[in-house]
Amino acid sequence: MPRRRDSGIGSRDSKTRTANPESRIATFSRRERRLIARLRTPAAVQRYLNELPYNQEPGGRATLRSFRGVVREGCAHCLEAALFAAVVLEAHGYPPLVLSFESIDELDHVIFVYRQNGRWGSVARSRDPGLHGRRPVFATPRALALSYFDPYVDFTGRVTGYAVVDLATAMGDYEWRLAATNVWKVERVLLDFPHRPIRSSDARVARLRAWYRAFRTRHGRKPIEYRGRERWTPLPSEFRD
Repeated sequence: MPRRRDSGIGSRDSKTRTANPESRIATFSRRERRLIARLRTPAAVQRYLNELPYNQEPGGRATLRSFRGVVREGCAHCLEAALFAAVVLEAHGYPPLVLSFESIDELDHVIFVYRQNGRWGSVARSRDPGLHGRRPVFATPRALALSYFDPYVDFTGRVTGYAVVDLATAMGDYEWRLAATNVWKVERVLLDFPHRPIRSSDARVARLRAWYRAFRTRHGRKPIEYRGRERWTPLPSEFRD
């Protein structure tokens, strides 16, 4: 996803406020309701997304599917996975919060974030192993965002900012949950949202980039050997050792 910008975030723990999700359940199909009933926790949603093929947008046709579209098509890219997680977990009392990253190469990333027992975690899907979910062990959204910094550095990537966005507030009456068509307004809202800067040392990034290049040359795959990996959630099968 190209470029975006953080505002304040809901300070409540995850299982508190959201705009009466029970009233929305009737609008889901039977298949969707069964799926939501089965995926009751962030860990369950992450496991489900891990098993979905990554949406490679074949034929060069870009998509931005809603929860309904992901269920229908059976695949998801990063923002589609974040929207899927937001809808499922909103039904279980989690505010629909997403965290958007800015990168210097304009290949940005979006994840679903939640608060549990006062700590922050995430649910995510990516083509890169280090950009999936995190366990709820981080004291602040910024600390959570920083856990993605090293794995974000590849041939061109470098995180420069992050934003936590409450979709229930930011999207207003726009139908981003169940739309049958692409929900491009979500992307535009995230692109325009003010991001908080993440500043970093050029020397550190140069070291990480050199290590990444050498690893890819030597092993022919993307690395997963990062400091702090014990705080990651389990990876999809294509990235496991």
